[in-house]
This record gives sequence, structure tokens and C-alpha cells, in this order.
Amino acid sequence: MLLKAFSLLLLCSVALAADSYDGYKIYDVIASNAFEKQILLRLSNNMDYDFFDMPRAFDAASRVMVQPKDQAEFEQLLQKFNLEYAVINENLGESLRQEQLENQSQRLLSQRSTSRSISFTAFHRHAEINAYLDELAKAYPSRVTVTTPGQSYENRDLKLITITNGDGKTGKNVIFLDAGIHAREWIAPAEALYVIYQLVENFAANSALLKDYDWVILPVVNPDGYEYTHTSTRMWRKTRKPVSSSCYGTDANRNFDYHWGEVGASSYSCADTFKGETAFSEPETQLVRDLLLGYKGRGKFYLTLHSYGNYLLYPYGWTSALPTTWRDIDAVAQAGADAIKSGTGTKYTVGSSTNVLYAAAGGSDDYAFAVAEFPISITMELPAGGTGFDPSTAQILPYVSETWLGIKAMAQKVIEEF
Repeated sequence: MLLKAFSLLLLCSVALAADSYDGYKIYDVIASNAFEKQILLRLSNNMDYDFFDMPRAFDAASRVMVQPKDQAEFEQLLQKFNLEYAVINENLGESLRQEQLENQSQRLLSQRSTSRSISFTAFHRHAEINAYLDELAKAYPSRVTVTTPGQSYENRDLKLITITNGDGKTGKNVIFLDAGIHAREWIAPAEALYVIYQLVENFAANSALLKDYDWVILPVVNPDGYEYTHTSTRMWRKTRKPVSSSCYGTDANRNFDYHWGEVGASSYSCADTFKGETAFSEPETQLVRDLLLGYKGRGKFYLTLHSYGNYLLYPYGWTSALPTTWRDIDAVAQAGADAIKSGTGTKYTVGSSTNVLYAAAGGSDDYAFAVAEFPISITMELPAGGTGFDPSTAQILPYVSETWLGIKAMAQKVIEEF
């Protein structure tokens, strides 16, 4: 009887979290020429349409979420311009309820079956992620240090883990990795946790990655948004600091002060790509800024994890022009793509952010490269799951283990070259 009551409570909590997406549809739209791409670009400026993905390539679909009241008009526009489209999800709310119920069940199972706070069979809450870092610091005190360099707007601890080989040497070069800057991209923090697991708990197999380098990892940049996607609005993207009485949050990956606000970011505070009232308006981006600048000189590789799209992207995001050292960055990214292709057959597209996708200024990767002077700066967009941002729990381990192949290969290339 108790189990039945608990199951009913679980169902109700999941239904509440996904209710706002009832009747929402997900579309894949194909633009076969430059004119049709321009139409999609114009549509993406309409806040009623949430474009998950918009690649430049003509053979790649753009994925769009549309709420019920706008679906008829959206389809009429597509038909008017003869744009090919398919509805890939007829009711996102129903899908999310099922996925979140499964995630809750898997979290409970993992709590019973492992001594650790996390597993790779569920998407974990921020408190569980922080608890895992603390567990590692206690279990491996000679190789792991966990600090709390700051808090989010809602006063959640942003915990940072530094992983070494325990030889006591200081001043080593640094690989800095972060994830979860966009709240709804749950697979990104899961991947950061898998990297931590490999470097700490599978140290024997990966010790070469730590001989001359320390790894510094911030697994959840935007914990307020991340928690909000678990408790209220699954497809929330931004931070949670209020901007006005009706609009909350800033797109943290448009908030860095390098060509801030010049292109690909909105000045409208309710928009998903809102650039912020000022550069570094958010405590979370201020914290990442300070960490990156603190490693200037030692920092050789900045990797920021996102989803989705199977991309390895590098500067610049604000212009189609390439850095003078772009070949060095491209070689590292290609090493990652090649390792994944060789290991699993999955293909990643490699190139500069603007040339593979579209220009978007104020990103952390541009800032790390141009201001904090990390010579290698890469954004890794993990594969899509479900409708894009919602892989199933069964997909977590295959995705994170596959992605680790690429991350390890890129790190090896950086270690060889720098």
C-alpha cells in the first residue's frame, strides 16, 4: 500500500513538472536553399517559436518547438514557402511526463544499488551532484580537491573539483571543463560527471592524462536553471535571476564580455537568448570569468559541454572570421571527432561556431580563448535524445561513454602539443 501511494505521488509530481507542455509539437524543418534558410532565421526571431537547433547545412533539419495556439499559423507559413517539414512529436508534455517518471524511478534504484550519490542510469539533481564531489574528495584526498568558489543567484553552491595525480607538484598546466550553462541540457552535466568518474575512480586507466596536467571541472554552471527544469519547466534554458516583474533569467552563454551583444543575442528580457542587462550580469558567469582568468597562462584547453547536435565548435562565435591559430584548435577538435567515429561510428561536425551554425556573440568559448588566453577552446554539443534535449535514461551511459572517447582524444592531443 505504501509503495502504491508513493507511486501515485511520483506520478502527480511528474505531471505537474511537465504540464505546461501539453499539446506542444516538435517539428523538423528542411531548408533546401539559402532563401529558405533566411525564412527560418526570420522565424527564429519570433519568440513564439523555440528553435532547438539551426545548422547551416541545407541537408540538416532545424528543430522547432511550437505551442498549441501557434501551430496552425506556423504550418501555414511553412506551406506558404514550400518548406518541407515533419512533426516528430505530437504531444511533448506526454513524452516529458513519461521520461521524468522513468528518471525518478532510476534515481531511486541507483540510490539503493550504489554507495555513491550518482549513477549513469539517471539524471541527478544538483544536490546529488555536489554530494558526489564531496564523496570523492573524502575518498581520494591526495588527488581530489573540492572548493566552493561562489553561489548562484538562488544561493546554491557552485562546487569545483580539481583532479591531480597526487604527486604534489604545483603550477601544472590546466584543462578546464564546464557544463550545464544552459539549464535544459541535462546530458551535459551527466558527461561532466562521467569525465570526473574516469579521471578519479578509473585513475589507473587514465593516469597519463594527469601526469603533466591538472583537470578543473565545474559540472553545473547554472544550478538554479537546472533545478527549475527538474521541478517546474523542463525546457527552461536561462539563469533564474529576475530581470523584470514578468521576465526571468539571462542566457548565460550570451553574457560573456567579448563582443557582448553584437550579434545572435536578444535585448528583450523574456527571450531565450537574452544577453543580460550588462555583460557579466549573472553571478554564475562572473564566477566562470574569474576562474578562467585565474588560470591565464596555465590554462591550455577549455572545453564547455552542451547539447545537442554532434558538433565540435571553436571560435569565433561573433564573426565568420577565424583566429590565426584556428588550425591548432581544429586539429584538436578533429582528433575528438575521429576518436568517436572510430569507436562508435557516430559522426561529429567540426568547425567554427559561426560557420557551422550561426553567429552568436558573448559565449564562454570566445571569452576563454580571446581574453583568458586558453589556446584551445572548444564547445562540444552532445547527441540529441528524444526530441533533442531529453535523452532517455537508457541513453545516458552510451552517450557519456561515447563522448568520453572524444574528450580523452582531445586531451591527449593538447597534452602532446602544449
